[in-house]
Amino acid sequence: MYKDKDIAAIERAMVAIRRRQSRRALARQQGATGPEFEVLDVIEGAGEAVTVSTVAQALNVDQPRASRLVAAAVTAGLVRREADQADGRRAWLVLTDAGRAALEQAHHGRQAAFAAATEGWTAEERAEFARLLTRFVEGMPG
Repeated sequence: MYKDKDIAAIERAMVAIRRRQSRRALARQQGATGPEFEVLDVIEGAGEAVTVSTVAQALNVDQPRASRLVAAAVTAGLVRREADQADGRRAWLVLTDAGRAALEQAHHGRQAAFAAATEGWTAEERAEFARLLTRFVEGMPG
């Protein structure tokens, strides 16, 4: 067990953030209640072609659960499937206009929450926090 009080404080803060700012909690704040919104984050963050397997791996769920989440996102009109021209057995997941709009709204809501949390901070404090938090996340095991 670590005895470093700063490491313990970081742990407590990270647990509190995870509880308060989970994807689902933030989505609920935006009026989006379905877990299919997690699929949007995966597609946006992948930076490459996304399949149901990509979703399963990114969300750490099994293939059937990922398929249900994708199906819900398709039914909600947030995602569409496009056939892979090189392999007809595979379908790529692509954001629809509604999916992009939902992501934009989610970004706006999250950024508003973060702005509220740092209200009263100086521009320098925000910049330093952004720099250190980014460095911290980059150092986390993947």
